[in-house]
Amino acid sequence: MYFQHVYDKSLAQASYFIGCQAKGEAIVIDAKRDIDTYLEIAAQNNMKITHIAETHIHADFLAGSRELAAVTGAKMYLSDEGGEGWQYEFDHIGLKHGDTIKVGNLALEVLHTPGHTPESISFLLTDHPATDKPVMVFTGDFVFVGDIGRPDLLEKAAGFTGTQEKGARQMYESIQRFAALPEYVQVWPGHGAGSACGKALGAVPSSTVGYELIRNWAFRYENNEQGFVDYLLDGQPEPPKYFAMMKHLNKVDRPLLIEVPKHKKLSKDEFNEAYSKGIKVIDTRNKFDFAKEHLPGTINIQGNNSFATWCGWILGYDEQFILVADQSQMDDLTRKLMRIGLDNIYGFVDNISTLSIKTESSEIIDIDAFTSYIGKENTQIVDVRGESEYKAGHIKGADNVFVGTLEQNLDKINTHKQIVIHCQSGDRAAIAQSLLEKHGIKVKNYSAGMKEWNEKGKKTVSS
Repeated sequence: MYFQHVYDKSLAQASYFIGCQAKGEAIVIDAKRDIDTYLEIAAQNNMKITHIAETHIHADFLAGSRELAAVTGAKMYLSDEGGEGWQYEFDHIGLKHGDTIKVGNLALEVLHTPGHTPESISFLLTDHPATDKPVMVFTGDFVFVGDIGRPDLLEKAAGFTGTQEKGARQMYESIQRFAALPEYVQVWPGHGAGSACGKALGAVPSSTVGYELIRNWAFRYENNEQGFVDYLLDGQPEPPKYFAMMKHLNKVDRPLLIEVPKHKKLSKDEFNEAYSKGIKVIDTRNKFDFAKEHLPGTINIQGNNSFATWCGWILGYDEQFILVADQSQMDDLTRKLMRIGLDNIYGFVDNISTLSIKTESSEIIDIDAFTSYIGKENTQIVDVRGESEYKAGHIKGADNVFVGTLEQNLDKINTHKQIVIHCQSGDRAAIAQSLLEKHGIKVKNYSAGMKEWNEKGKKTVSS
């Protein structure tokens, strides 16, 4: 058996290439949209991708299953569980609990494991030339290392009212099925630390059933279903706005993008014309470089591992946008954006100083200056972290306005006062500062944030 774990750090998303070397056949589970990765693996190992599978209708990334099928001719094997309303709306081979997919000498048994979503399935792999016992389980967003999938995304992100408690109870039943698997079976989940699909995902890529039975909180609620439900639903992070679009696009037929597109470097005149028409500009530079000098009205989303997630919060799927980025970054940034379906890149520029547009700066303050503003009547302290982070510990008197929904909550910003913002360590505050200043609200940014505040032993309160 050939096995390769393919991990996208930008979305903390795992996919899997599994092949039978004797037969030269392979399956890809939960493919990302830039499919050249899997084509290269297949070519390097003299294998043909013959099967493509998904664990569920994903909400956090745009699956590349259909792109991969279009290029390879492989069949797609997708869940037909979940009942009405939870079915894929394009051609595929439907899977039910107990079905088996055969890939050469390998067999993958389908386990229906609802909870995260009603149609979620896992794949229990047996490598028959080696053993007749299962060796791996691919759990998708069902069981992670140290955590389990959240059942509230359908309600919070996609608007399916009343689904989160039902999903939590389905999850309670599903983990009993998981607990019955042999303890030596390796667990390969769909996500790792940093994903919004859970609240405490582990940083290591895999685990075993036995290890999860010992360390995963979900298995501490034996005979206490209500306690399990309450804990699972409490304190989950805000689901990114783009999740609703992903859930839709992964379910319905849609245009395919089988190659990573190349984007045009805009001339001075091309950029200035687009900029004057109001096309959004996302400046991907370091937050300190942006603060020192940037074009008025541009939004600072750094081109790091969180780039796509924050673009998914800020950008609409029906609007074009321009990137400020080096040519050398464009392939990476394009891949990150196409993985969540943000394909409307108008072009890019790499040097704002050549555009003959007067630049602006943003004010960053240190901890001493920040402390001097706390408690003042004419100042509003705004904590732009998530609600659960804020509740766990915040500066007394600070208001919580989450950066992801900041533009929808500008009425919570008191423009009659001096505004001072912060987050945990500066990245989200940089986004927030640029968004507020885009709307004409000048603010001061304590960029070092709660990380430095806590390290220096400063007081916090919880709520």
